[in-house]
Amino acid sequence: MDYILSLDQGTTSSRAVVFDRTGQAVATAQREFGQYFPRPGWVEHDAREIWQTQRTVMQDAMAQAGIGAGQLRAMGITNQRETTVLWDRRTGEPVAPAIVWQDRRTVAHCAALRAAGHANKFARKTGLVLDAYFSGTKLAWLLDHVPGVRARAERGELAFGTVDSWLVWQLTGGRVHATDASNASRTLLFNLKTGAWDPEILALLNIPSAVLPQVLPSCGIVAETEPHFLGRGVPIAGWAGDQQAALFGQACFEPGMAKNTYGTGCFMLMNTGDRPVVSRHQLLSTVAWQGPVNTSRPMAYALEGSVFMAGATVQWLRDGLQIIQSASEVEALAASVPDAGDVFLVPAFAGLGAPDWDGQARGTLVGMTRGTGRAHIARAALEAIALQTADVFSAMAADSGLALTELRVDGGASRNDLLMQIQANVLGVPVVRSRVTETTALGAAYLAGLATGYWADAGEISAQWQEDRRFEPEWGVERRQQMTQRWREAVDRSRAWAKD
Repeated sequence: MDYILSLDQGTTSSRAVVFDRTGQAVATAQREFGQYFPRPGWVEHDAREIWQTQRTVMQDAMAQAGIGAGQLRAMGITNQRETTVLWDRRTGEPVAPAIVWQDRRTVAHCAALRAAGHANKFARKTGLVLDAYFSGTKLAWLLDHVPGVRARAERGELAFGTVDSWLVWQLTGGRVHATDASNASRTLLFNLKTGAWDPEILALLNIPSAVLPQVLPSCGIVAETEPHFLGRGVPIAGWAGDQQAALFGQACFEPGMAKNTYGTGCFMLMNTGDRPVVSRHQLLSTVAWQGPVNTSRPMAYALEGSVFMAGATVQWLRDGLQIIQSASEVEALAASVPDAGDVFLVPAFAGLGAPDWDGQARGTLVGMTRGTGRAHIARAALEAIALQTADVFSAMAADSGLALTELRVDGGASRNDLLMQIQANVLGVPVVRSRVTETTALGAAYLAGLATGYWADAGEISAQWQEDRRFEPEWGVERRQQMTQRWREAVDRSRAWAKD
């Protein structure tokens, strides 16, 4: 038998999964790595640590599966998006810590660009909201604040990339400096209509084109890995940003199909077909994937709503408040009370994402009384994840003109039955959990497998998708509206808190 190896490089851990022809995981390895917070609002990673953990789990998963590189048809890669790495082309060493997608240090830069009247230009060209979330202003910050870096970048000595580019550079021994269209579309530098880096945007942010990677399709052989990593070279044949990979892994190949991934953040994407949709509700228009993938659309687009704090909210309960010892405890604790007692947690620790986009919002806990206990706060945390998703769901339906009749879900927190039931209650439509919850890694594997003939076409992949459980709404319209109204009142109290 032969297999597909998928590298899933996330915000808090690196994973590797070996998949067989039925789309089932036969081996999984995972390692966490450091999260660094040098100042309030700053979030950094060590790119070398990302590579070291990813290389280790790649080898661990192969050993666990008991297979050699000769049994791998291809490798797929999926990654945390927007996180910005800048490195020396000669040595391969980062010139500064990686700036993580959650980092808010460029909020003032974005505000200045908006004040200068550039917001519509960015939205029209890139499909994105002018926000510190994206890579463009992070790269500009590195060029402006790390001594000597700008001159070196202009001389072509440095390479910029999101984490996918960094991994491919390492895996190929520095032979390939590239990204795929889905990741490129998250940088704030990529023109959705031309499918290329935008010269006007680059000039506006003062970014030299010499640092940028080549943009390649999401499905297609990029290069072979250096032989010494796994014993022989393996084709890297599919790659996509984590949320686009999850959309592919959920077999959402037709316009109007949508999924929500519950990871560190929470990300809802809806396939909009072969044309980008301009959002009227501050959602993002993004490349879903670029073929050839035998789906009849060489370039597919998506609408996306990004919630910054989902699983990270539960991590905060564990590490910040220390009211649970492990993330798995939150479901039982939250279920020990019938409701949150009118307590609302707005987890705007890194600002608010879609559809509010307030970089100066901050985390807020309101409605507490002397009777409030840790169980109420735990339940409010789960409700916050569901309610943020409901805000995005409503905006997506309004933008697309489609009445979304169900939501496919995946990611680690989708295993929490209480959260999924709350989600169905506040949405008013069924929530359908895939049998394979780690569809991010699966989507990268599918892209690589299609490129190498491991799977014949999208129809074969669609036939493999299986439902694990369907959560039907239990609330009536009145209760749902009351909950949503109170939630929006709590959100309003979190807005514009930070003054820096």
